[in-house]
Amino acid sequence: MNILITGVHGFVGTNLVSALKKDNTIYGLDIVAHEKDGVTKTFSWEDMDNGRLPQVDAIIHLAGKAHDTKNKSAADVYFKVNTELTKKVYDYFLNHKAIVKFVFFSSVKAAVDKVPGDILTEDVIPCPVGPYGESKVKAEDYILANLDKADGRHVVILRPCMIHGPGNKGNLNLLYGFVKKGLPWPLGAFNNRRTFTSIDNLKTVISGLLEKNVESGIYNMADDEALSTNELIEVMCAAMGKRAHILKINKGLISLGTKLGDVLHLPLNSFRLNKLTENYVVSNAKIKRALGIEKMPVEARDGLTLTIKSFLNQDKL
Repeated sequence: MNILITGVHGFVGTNLVSALKKDNTIYGLDIVAHEKDGVTKTFSWEDMDNGRLPQVDAIIHLAGKAHDTKNKSAADVYFKVNTELTKKVYDYFLNHKAIVKFVFFSSVKAAVDKVPGDILTEDVIPCPVGPYGESKVKAEDYILANLDKADGRHVVILRPCMIHGPGNKGNLNLLYGFVKKGLPWPLGAFNNRRTFTSIDNLKTVISGLLEKNVESGIYNMADDEALSTNELIEVMCAAMGKRAHILKINKGLISLGTKLGDVLHLPLNSFRLNKLTENYVVSNAKIKRALGIEKMPVEARDGLTLTIKSFLNQDKL
């Protein structure tokens, strides 16, 4: 296939190029246009405006404003990039009938900030919190509202939970730095569970979406297994060759300490405690069923181990 990948120079784009370049011709669309192994040519957004893009069979729309966990980005930036740019790319797809597949990378944060019940499925009524999730769901809404204009072509909105892999910590950075220092983990009394997305599992799913004609709609993307933060600490320590030190301090004392952290602006405050200990388990049953996948090729623990070992190798350079 001839495939156009927006945001091709990012972490996910780079990995998709690696996975797809052998059997496909890949073009990029990005704000930078330097040469990249596996990419025939990277075009600019101006090239799209001026009709200079090549004919392709599929578009994978990755380009977007990533979630700023430090909340320093202006809200309008998210809507300008995640919403308006997606509208532009989707309109291009609608106007070029030779393009048969469109894959938009949204996020589970477009659905909910906190999972209602035990597990997040695609039928949840979206209720995002903050400009990142809100801008993503507005892009989803635009695509779904104009789905009939696709004339039966295949449109997939993919909602991955946190993507990680060699070379990219995702939001594991803070936890990785904590564990690397050998400090004891004080939140062992909280036994939450979270789902992640290994980049290798994501590559398998994208390859499947290009090869098979799945029903248009929204699909979650996640590893098969959910891990508690305590288990994540153990995986990190094992990858580093360290012994895990997990303390089960009384939850009441921890909560009291975080209230003090709120007042004194300490690293551990109520907001951060909630993010470190909340449940966020995502179902991948729908995408596996659509692609005929019985089991994701990479187990969550193995994917996380590869990621952490890659950080250690980077730190040695």
